[in-house]
Amino acid sequence: MIIYDRLYIAGSWTEPSDPELLDILSPHDRTVLGRAAQARPADVDRAVAAARAAFDEGTWPRTAPAERIAVLRRLNALREENAAKIAALMSAENGSAGWFMRAGQAGLSRQANAYLKAAEELAWEETLAPLDPASTARSVVRREAIGVVAAVIPWNSPFSASMAKIIPALLAGNTVVLKVSPENSLSMGFLADLLQQAGVPEGVISVLPADRETSEYLVSHRDVDKIAFTGSTAAGRRIASIAGQQLKRVSLELGGKSAAVILPDADVHKAVQGLKFASLLNNGEACIALTRVLAPRSRYEEVVSELKELVESLKVGDPADPDTFIGPMVRRDQQQRVRDYIELGLKEGARLVTGGPQVPAGLEGGYYVTPTVFADVDNSMRIAQEEIFGPVLVVIGYEDEDEAVRIANDSEFGLSGGVWSADEAHALAVARRIRTGTVTVNGASIGFDGPFGGYKASGIGREYGAVGLNQYIEYKTVTL
Repeated sequence: MIIYDRLYIAGSWTEPSDPELLDILSPHDRTVLGRAAQARPADVDRAVAAARAAFDEGTWPRTAPAERIAVLRRLNALREENAAKIAALMSAENGSAGWFMRAGQAGLSRQANAYLKAAEELAWEETLAPLDPASTARSVVRREAIGVVAAVIPWNSPFSASMAKIIPALLAGNTVVLKVSPENSLSMGFLADLLQQAGVPEGVISVLPADRETSEYLVSHRDVDKIAFTGSTAAGRRIASIAGQQLKRVSLELGGKSAAVILPDADVHKAVQGLKFASLLNNGEACIALTRVLAPRSRYEEVVSELKELVESLKVGDPADPDTFIGPMVRRDQQQRVRDYIELGLKEGARLVTGGPQVPAGLEGGYYVTPTVFADVDNSMRIAQEEIFGPVLVVIGYEDEDEAVRIANDSEFGLSGGVWSADEAHALAVARRIRTGTVTVNGASIGFDGPFGGYKASGIGREYGAVGLNQYIEYKTVTL
């Protein structure tokens, strides 16, 4: 059993204000994996005060960019050395299938390296040539840290979400209070150990597992200069309102209900095999999951049949089993939420192709749901408009390409999307018409050098690469 009975505040493991420890349960069988201290407002006050002092009076914001880059490079190297342990910890806590967490480690390296490359190439200070050749005035443009960053992340992919925020924030010279979900207390405790080993200076970062009330206390704190949040759209709206009232900088990576557009000339079998990963990754608990499958009427039943065969072939069970593709939901309430949506789909009149609200046989001891496919879905149905966050797919028919694009865009969300076609140039043309922050063609993997984020209710701002780094920078112009 893993015990974290202290909180990582300002670079040191310190006594929490509340000594009571939270039991961290396995979603697979509800056994106790470990116990961990949880932060309260008093702990937030200590963490923010340390971050404020480290930013205002400490060396980190005034350290040369190359030195900050070296520290974050060490952190990434330590994470790579411990990749297997990290994957196992997150799988045990979240119920995420082991294959997904192991595969994600390479992506974490690419994500970090893209940020490091952007920091190395950034002109942290540059002098602009005067527009008027006769003028002697010149402008010096500086890129400086914003201040104290409150980084708030969800439970579904904690290392990816945390590194996507703390690496660029620290590279830019900010100080950080990272608020993590209680479910991830063990893996995020290990992240704190790595931060300490990497040599992040005292006061620069804290890692606090805490509930929603404590999270709101953090983002509302008067000494926080920027909020970086990944989570639900509902929570994002609340955070945006707080940021607006206090005129804090804010970036939000929120929910999605993304469409996979299968064009009439696509290889349906290859497209559906691609959806195995694009739609059902991380047990379906992924904001980028392509959960609306748009199929041409001319090939509709072919798509439905292929999806049925695929979903029924996937093993559901213990996430530690190497043959498991889909594990349990993270908590009982999330399990019930997904089952309620499946019941709703039946009430709305969708055709149940496979799955259903029943718990898979033999897995009643954990937070499991049966992977489900609905056909004959109208895009106005709630199961087509609301983020379910589980292994539930809906198939929507369309007559022509214009209708497919209209349906894909008929959503309050705009995070991700996919297009499948035998003609890559044609697929690219369709992708350009879809109003989302990311679109993949024929199952391509998302790159980390380009920006990632959402249109509409899927967020504000972008992560990854040079654009993501700039989310943590203020611009100052000095005219001479």
